[in-house]
Amino acid sequence: MNEALPDVPEVRVVGLPQLTSGFDLVERLDLPMHLKVHGPLDPLGGEQLAQLAERIHLKGRGGAGFPFHKKLRSVAESAIRRGVRPVVVVNGSEDEPACRKDTVLINRAPHLILDGALLCAEALGARTLVVGVTRESTQRSMEAALAERGLGNSRRSALRAWVQRNPVRMVTGAAASLIRSIDGGPAIPPGRKVSASRSGVGGAPTLLSNAETFAQLAIAARIGPERYAHTGLYDEPGTVMLTVSGAVARPMVIEVPTGVPLRYVLQLAGAPPVPQGVLTGGYHGKWIDAATVDEAIVSRNSLDAVGGSLGAGAILPIGQGTCPLGESLRVAQWLAEESAGQCGPCYLGLPAAARGLEDVLGGGGPAALEALKQVARNVKRRGACSHPDGSAMFLESTIKAFTDDLAAHVLGNGCGRPVEGVLPLFEGGRAATGGADDAESGASRQKIHVDWTLCRGHGLCADIFPEVFELGADGFPTVAQAQVPRYAEAKALRAVRRCPALALRIEEDTRGQAPTRNLPVLSQGRGRRALGR
Repeated sequence: MNEALPDVPEVRVVGLPQLTSGFDLVERLDLPMHLKVHGPLDPLGGEQLAQLAERIHLKGRGGAGFPFHKKLRSVAESAIRRGVRPVVVVNGSEDEPACRKDTVLINRAPHLILDGALLCAEALGARTLVVGVTRESTQRSMEAALAERGLGNSRRSALRAWVQRNPVRMVTGAAASLIRSIDGGPAIPPGRKVSASRSGVGGAPTLLSNAETFAQLAIAARIGPERYAHTGLYDEPGTVMLTVSGAVARPMVIEVPTGVPLRYVLQLAGAPPVPQGVLTGGYHGKWIDAATVDEAIVSRNSLDAVGGSLGAGAILPIGQGTCPLGESLRVAQWLAEESAGQCGPCYLGLPAAARGLEDVLGGGGPAALEALKQVARNVKRRGACSHPDGSAMFLESTIKAFTDDLAAHVLGNGCGRPVEGVLPLFEGGRAATGGADDAESGASRQKIHVDWTLCRGHGLCADIFPEVFELGADGFPTVAQAQVPRYAEAKALRAVRRCPALALRIEEDTRGQAPTRNLPVLSQGRGRRALGR
């Protein structure tokens, strides 16, 4: 079984280091060492900074790959139009079990990230800088870095800066989740989609980007666009930080110039010579087969062209001796658990998709495969964040990449290979948060049940509590029981009280340790009296 990756695994570099400069000297570059390695940094005007980002083709390194210069200009224009000061947010929330490159940068080179963020803050006239993290190690390192620069959250400071710690969850890394938590809410996406460039933290235009993106900007600002373009490809210059794990002898974070063959990166980490498949981009990414690996180079465009994805920079090969569908099932089950529990297609659809893949492996035949495909299609573009879309893409890629194994399971008795667990997952399904408050996210220890002997299909439950209840073609709820998301406890109680047939009840889930928060458990008698009032 593949154990969870440490916060800071082995770090390697191909060619001359840029982001990892000085890593061979010290474990962490404090401010004096940072300045010795990288030198001072002169401020740039807003348009100068935007032109720099445009000339080096800088795109977000968190997965979405949005052009940074467009985001920078959009924030500036919105701030000027509204007459308000913008906010700068560094997203260091790296919550995939297979991703560590941002965590490495925050732990070992925090000042490089701050350089890029402070360049943007000064160019935009921002007076607030927030760094979002989810790990204890990244919180410590970044708080120490702010202190080394004399930055803090004092109202008297010219620039207020602080670290926002959130729970380690897949949805926490969404931009909207981070902004919501900074504003004092739970670290889950809100129900509406609004561009952070127009309305982010406190309603102000917000420049939010990934930690590596700001570090890349700091490198380019020091050495200039011409020298920056000497490394890597002409249309995607510079280096890329990758996390390589899975079936490898040496899991590592590696800095490579764009254009390096993917095969070479896998060899450095000790991957199988002929992997059965390679998952590119992480658990919201895509699989490519062994033949395609030989064609691929490390670049966003190249990986897209061969059916892969650079995504969050995670590369995970698997060997010939493991069942690829079984490995993917473990990830699909984890993705289902990582739902915020607030959007029905995600909260209900992702567990249904995981069960569908399990049915396929169990010999469910063509009908099970078609059902899986249908569920994957249904969850896309129906959530408050990208989690259902990325999870569906992973499932569809799995089906497409391993056709021979799929046929063996669908039409025969399976592929006969074991599931070795080579794709890293957090122990127990989720990483420890080390004290971060996630009381408003995830599922509570309460379940809501439908009593079919009383239900008359009024449909009011679906109106009040759409996160859980959806009506089928016959007009009745499609689920008999469901876990109640913590943020929706009040809705669950309201649905119980307002059900005309008194067909709903809430029960405590007594498995495991006792809950810290409980909903009132309403008996039918109490429900009738409440309704009567």
